[in-house]
Amino acid sequence: MSRIVIFGAGGRAGRQAVAEARRRGHEVTAVVRDAARYQGPADAGVRIAVGDVTDTARVTALAAGHAAAINVTAVYGAGTDPGAFFPASARALVAGLGAAGVGRLVAAGIATLLPGPDGRPLLDAPGFPAEFRPFCLAHAAGRDVLRAAGDEVDWVYVSPSGDFDHDGARRGRYAVRPHGDLADQISYPDFAIALLDEALPDEATAPRHHRTHLAVT
Repeated sequence: MSRIVIFGAGGRAGRQAVAEARRRGHEVTAVVRDAARYQGPADAGVRIAVGDVTDTARVTALAAGHAAAINVTAVYGAGTDPGAFFPASARALVAGLGAAGVGRLVAAGIATLLPGPDGRPLLDAPGFPAEFRPFCLAHAAGRDVLRAAGDEVDWVYVSPSGDFDHDGARRGRYAVRPHGDLADQISYPDFAIALLDEALPDEATAPRHHRTHLAVT
């Protein structure tokens, strides 16, 4: 049994990550913005904590004593600027986890940053909706902070190779793709399996990936 801190534990991906961690017997600190609205797993092995993932000091305090961290936070509130939020949260995680002595970070992201089968990023493909591009570039800015961090934290950026199957059930398996494919889908429970395999692997799980964007379906 290990201890893991999950930022963004109140969202769909976060709730499933908490559930998968508990299924494996790990203790979880589930970090949310509003504890009263948390609807995920809540038992003796889950500690609900309020925190802002862009606050380095709070990240440090919440992460201390944990073996790994998962970040599945999305933009908070209608007034939040994605272009500021994603790089700020990445900077706080790198600095905060480093100060807390947590060496492993698994960050959830989006598929559109991936190269497609032709090697071109999916967001640069003909016909990609222009209104979605700023949000994608905001995610890219956060990923670039991780890439620039060097050896400060052992990170992996995990996304569906396409999109989420919002009504999908837990099949208990997933596949790693060499590129993105917007026709691919993965359920939230199966995506959580990939996150936990990367955060706290053992001899029964897939090999760990390091400082890369991992696509799963």
